[in-house]
Amino acid sequence: ARKTGIAFELHSYEHDPAEASFGLEAAVKLNVSPSQVFKTLVVQLDAGELAVAVLPVNAQLSMKAVARALGGKKAKMAAAADVERSTGYVLGGVSPLGQKKRLRTVIDDGAEAMDSVYVSAGKRGLEISLSPRDLASLTNAVFASVAETV
Repeated sequence: ARKTGIAFELHSYEHDPAEASFGLEAAVKLNVSPSQVFKTLVVQLDAGELAVAVLPVNAQLSMKAVARALGGKKAKMAAAADVERSTGYVLGGVSPLGQKKRLRTVIDDGAEAMDSVYVSAGKRGLEISLSPRDLASLTNAVFASVAETV
């Protein structure tokens, strides 16, 4: 983000390892609506390819929708070891930015109506806020409806 000159802000908070949902913890501790804080999930498509889905922390990922958005038939959550190896991040701190291996990315289209979204900045307790358009530009992402309300 710094290299490209886009506008962004970093936000840090004291992470509690006992928290069940890292994304909801970020929303509470940063006093931001959970619909504006986005989680980064890594999925495995039917051909074995890993890909990234970015969606609000208060929503659930539709496996059918993410597969369709990325041109696959099926998707499932990627194994933790595969996530960490391909992204370079630990679970709970996976960022859509700066991954070791750039994975194809889809951002839930609900983000398009927002001025800014919060995503992990690469470790638990650190978030970056930026415009959804800039996030899409930095990750070469597409927008698609991939979130289901819980």
